[in-house]
Amino acid sequence: MSETGLVQIIEGALLAAGRPLTVAQLVDLFEAHERPENSEVREVLKEVAQRCEDRGFELHEVASGFRFQVRQALSPWVARLWHERPQKYSRALLETLALMAYRQPITRGEIEEIRGVAVSSNIIRTLHEREWIRVVGHRDVPGRPAMYATTRQFLDYFNLKSLDQLPVLAEIRDLDTLNAELGFSEPQSDPADSDEERPSLTVVGGTEHAVEEGEGGDSAVSLAEAADDLELRASQSMVADPHGVDGEDSPDGDDYLDNESSQPESQN
Repeated sequence: MSETGLVQIIEGALLAAGRPLTVAQLVDLFEAHERPENSEVREVLKEVAQRCEDRGFELHEVASGFRFQVRQALSPWVARLWHERPQKYSRALLETLALMAYRQPITRGEIEEIRGVAVSSNIIRTLHEREWIRVVGHRDVPGRPAMYATTRQFLDYFNLKSLDQLPVLAEIRDLDTLNAELGFSEPQSDPADSDEERPSLTVVGGTEHAVEEGEGGDSAVSLAEAADDLELRASQSMVADPHGVDGEDSPDGDDYLDNESSQPESQN
């Protein structure tokens, strides 16, 4: 197989797939006798990316693989192709999601303590419906509250390869201190809570993202700025994946515009 033929096949597959493809998935497109090595496919992907340098679209790697997408700088113009109003996300939803992304695994009660207001059940339901979060376990305290973490779909939607690409977060109280104040202490003698038994978060973008308090110096952002960053990424992702906003099974808009309550809601 000629090098040009391999480039064309991979370009065609990425265009036709309508979703990100990993190197392994691209290799599996070929019969055994013509199957390229992973390293060869990676070299072809580099060439494809170079071919896109002067074009209005780019080859971008997100958590689920490689995909073609419109350059984000073109979003003000390309977004006008769709007449529907872009989905707006409430400040409460964005800050809740930002805390889940930065401080995972985290419980609903811990989010409420940090933000100082209740987390609406509609927000949690919406994040689940979008498949941006998942339950990775339950904290061993009375009520056994669910612990939430972000998913690969979260990374894909917000145009991220890993959580390390998020800006460094500052001005959040350390959760170890917060847990102690709330009485959330991890039992030391229960083998079920050993490191071997705890839910792994490495599936989220293939990395464990732990940001230390104060890390990043002047480049660190506040929770509000982290929410703004997610809002910007969400507005740009409509161009990269327009069906992700107004496509099938889109949650009701009321979930995104839910008002916050001044009193915490009861949790199961």
